[in-house]
Amino acid sequence: MKIYAHRGASGTHPENTLAAFEEAARLGIHGVELDVHLSKDGELVVIHDETIDRTSNGVGYVKDLTLAELRAYDFGNWFNEEFARESIPTLEEVLKIFQQTAHHVNIELKSDIFPYEGMGEKVLYLVEKMGMSDRVLISSFDHEAVRNFKKLAPHIKVAILTMDVLVDAYDYARIVPADALHIYLPSAHRKTTKEALLKGAIIRVFTVNDEVNAHALEKRGVHAIFTDFPERMKSVLEKGEV
Repeated sequence: MKIYAHRGASGTHPENTLAAFEEAARLGIHGVELDVHLSKDGELVVIHDETIDRTSNGVGYVKDLTLAELRAYDFGNWFNEEFARESIPTLEEVLKIFQQTAHHVNIELKSDIFPYEGMGEKVLYLVEKMGMSDRVLISSFDHEAVRNFKKLAPHIKVAILTMDVLVDAYDYARIVPADALHIYLPSAHRKTTKEALLKGAIIRVFTVNDEVNAHALEKRGVHAIFTDFPERMKSVLEKGEV
């Protein structure tokens, strides 16, 4: 079972910062996951929430602030003063960290609240410009965005994110169409997930930070997990089930 560093190594570093991604790049894991929004001036910035309130010393919506305005805030001190002065990164800055590694990069389009017109096209342009289309996976809770991206770039893998227990999840993913399902941890233990796996679905589960769930999901046949503690979970899986 493969491991993705969720928002970088976010259990030990401030999420979605260059520090978190540099730590993930150091690890011998399969991949990394990150979240993308659009700034007021159309820049692709890496942050999870629609606002900067939780992960910076500022307030406001990402969509209402320019990149320069976003850069004025500290995105690391909230986690630990050791990371003070960490800035919000652009998608290009993050991709540069992994450009020369073998890591698979999962870019989540955060357009399920605000539509961010043109974000998919901007992501596609950047990914292809950097020669990383064969190592990138696009995912979103916005299944319309997933469908639109797949139409733009059939050669790039896409996945739908869901926190729901989907009936006939495998068939729904094919209708979108999506290459994989990214499922919330509690739902991953349900019968519908097992049925989807038996039909041949690619399933990755978020967010798995404990040994018991990791081993149970591996036994079930889940293909990958997203974790805040990639180094620890890598060790857990390598040791095998006790």
